[in-house]
Amino acid sequence: MRYYQPLLEYFICLLILITYTSFVEIALINLLVQAILFTIVVCIPIYKTGRMSYVDIAWPWGLVLLGIISFIFSDGYWVRSLLVSGMVILVGLRMGLGAVKMWRSGYLEKELSRYEYQHIRWKKKGKDNTQLALQVDAISQGLANASFLALPIFITATNTQQSFGPVEILGICIWGVALLMESIADFQKLAFLKRMKKEEKRNQVCNVGLWKYSRHPNYFAEWMVWNGLIIMALPSWLALKDIQSEIFNDQVDQILWLLLGAGLIYVSRMMYLTLVYATGAIPAEHYSAQKRPGYKEYQKTTNRFFPRPPK
Repeated sequence: MRYYQPLLEYFICLLILITYTSFVEIALINLLVQAILFTIVVCIPIYKTGRMSYVDIAWPWGLVLLGIISFIFSDGYWVRSLLVSGMVILVGLRMGLGAVKMWRSGYLEKELSRYEYQHIRWKKKGKDNTQLALQVDAISQGLANASFLALPIFITATNTQQSFGPVEILGICIWGVALLMESIADFQKLAFLKRMKKEEKRNQVCNVGLWKYSRHPNYFAEWMVWNGLIIMALPSWLALKDIQSEIFNDQVDQILWLLLGAGLIYVSRMMYLTLVYATGAIPAEHYSAQKRPGYKEYQKTTNRFFPRPPK
């Protein structure tokens, strides 16, 4: 049971989605598409190679498919639906194209360090069936695309209102600034690595630009991207209450609506835990501290996740 426990929260969210009248069809279609994608791109390659790095291809391209499905099958105002679909597609393409480039360059022929770190966790938890643990972790990321991460997209795309409120505009602005920040951080690190390679300096610590203020500004920005999508979805979630009440008008429906809202807020917590603890900051730093001589000093002076002036 300890192997399958991480899947439980995703199944609960998925159950709420397919129980809620407005999302039955679109949720089931998205689930099927994500299942096919992850089976072909991740689960089968994991079985053959024992490497989980293929998730880096499937997860962002799953977001692209999520955006396409949302736009095709949603019933809300087409401009809003197109906008939120375009936002999640852009997020997926930015990472997905980079992952394909890494794959073609041969970087996925060995396990990425953040997934190697999972083996340390499994050992501590007594999970000695590595093949099963790999498959469960891969499936959990596919289920994330089919459940929690679909919530803000589907909810926003149901809104038939033809005007945009201030909360929605605020969410869009946060999303835009965060996506720009994430891209800048990635470009700054890439430029730093190219310069170090040219100067023949190995295992240097990147502390330039945004990396002066956070050890992982790209992860922080990715978290804020999803916070922007969540904020954008809040007015549409409030509007759902009236729509669903007209259909059933019972207590069960009110509970489902509240659970959707709770799930929407949980997306922020889930992304934070993922980007800091699961496959983000902590796994990356475990190996950086071992191979980069100046990294422990960098940890003392620079905040791990939330940006702030260096000490």
